Amino acid sequence: MRRLAPLRKSDLPRREVPFWKLTGPGAVLVGLSIGAGELVMWPYITARFGAGMAWAAVLGVFLQLWINLEIGRWAVATGESPFSAMARLWRGFVLVFLLINGLLVFLPAWARTSGAALKALLFGPDGPGPDWVWTGITFAGIALVLFGPKAVYTGVERSISVLVVIITLGLIVVVAQVATRDTIAELGRGILSFGHIELADDFPFHRFFSALVFAGAGGLGNLFYAYYLRDKGIGMGARIPRLINPLRGREEAKLEEGFTYEDAEGAENPRRFADWMRFVILDQTLYFWLLNTFTLVLFMLGALAVLHPQGLVPVEGRLVWDLAAMLEVSMGSVGRSLFLLIGMAALWSTQLTNVDGYARVFADLLGHHFGVGTATDGRLSQGRLYLIFAVVVMAFGTASTWLLERFEITALGFIFNSALLGGFAMAVYCPALLWANLRLLPKSARPKPLNVVMAGIASAVYVAFAVYTLIELV
Repeated sequence: MRRLAPLRKSDLPRREVPFWKLTGPGAVLVGLSIGAGELVMWPYITARFGAGMAWAAVLGVFLQLWINLEIGRWAVATGESPFSAMARLWRGFVLVFLLINGLLVFLPAWARTSGAALKALLFGPDGPGPDWVWTGITFAGIALVLFGPKAVYTGVERSISVLVVIITLGLIVVVAQVATRDTIAELGRGILSFGHIELADDFPFHRFFSALVFAGAGGLGNLFYAYYLRDKGIGMGARIPRLINPLRGREEAKLEEGFTYEDAEGAENPRRFADWMRFVILDQTLYFWLLNTFTLVLFMLGALAVLHPQGLVPVEGRLVWDLAAMLEVSMGSVGRSLFLLIGMAALWSTQLTNVDGYARVFADLLGHHFGVGTATDGRLSQGRLYLIFAVVVMAFGTASTWLLERFEITALGFIFNSALLGGFAMAVYCPALLWANLRLLPKSARPKPLNVVMAGIASAVYVAFAVYTLIELV
């Protein structure tokens, strides 16, 4: 494992494009967030326990907002990924996240649930074929999106943007059909019931922790935001080569270290950084925090209005199908099909961004920190390394679905276990990245006191929950 060279000196590019023409990275992160946590975990919890724990879902998204701002801060100021930030503190972080990323590939909760949703949409939950076959079919669609356009990010952004619109408009229709003033008031009281936790023999504290983590992007998903900013040309990302589809275009052969800028008083660079950070703050506030919270609340409201009063808790093997009962009550089979379409869009958006993100992480960690695929001497380029790992992620996702299905591990078990692992990852990278931003960035780019306090609180929450959960499991 090589030691990273010092950041190179360069001026920050000037932001000359208005916000709405640069928008996209935050929307992609919403597409990742809406999947398993918003669609499956929190409606399941609401249907079973009522609205009393809704505060944790809203809090989870709010805490991750501050973490995402720190992820964006490093990406804007340097053009590097957060993994490089942490590796500049301690190179061992690279091995830690290689292990976590590898383990998450074997727990493709989003992929299995997406395949089951597609089968339910077309043929019902008892339709032909096992889950792993349908998981493979959804992965085939992922491959078309990732390796169709010349720039990988272009296909991801366009697809996710369409899916987010479908999900949001569809949810508004759902809530208009089923919600009442009483259910809205009940959910409001649950959001204000801070600290209320209900546990059961099959819902111990570590499952509550997993749900808190998956309210928002969760796990390594938040870190993907840096790659989206870089490929969109935000801040110093404009000086880093974009990830090019090796099947469609000529590739950049070498991925080098990022940049830093001169921080003289009264200079232009601090003003440019502040301008870029205003973009990141607005992007994350509008998309990740407000839109993500909005869709999460709508999903919980539907479960609270229809499922909880009847004591209907989605069966673990039929999650999306049972949730679709929310609209069947008022709209019949058309309503069920509408919700299945919403569920399929939500899960597939998460599946798409996870495949893209995990492949980027592998290519980044192995290429940038071990020198794989960064030379022009015949070794693999970054684009081809990404292609290989994207295929590996999809192949292992299908294979592990087949294997764990044989051991009768349900989709909900997939989701809670992967979220739990993601929670431990957050307990590591949240404080590490905050420390890197405070130590390694130019003074004008470092977090302000409010950001330090809020990101510090978020870090403390994830560390405390991880320690408590570890004690419980041991």
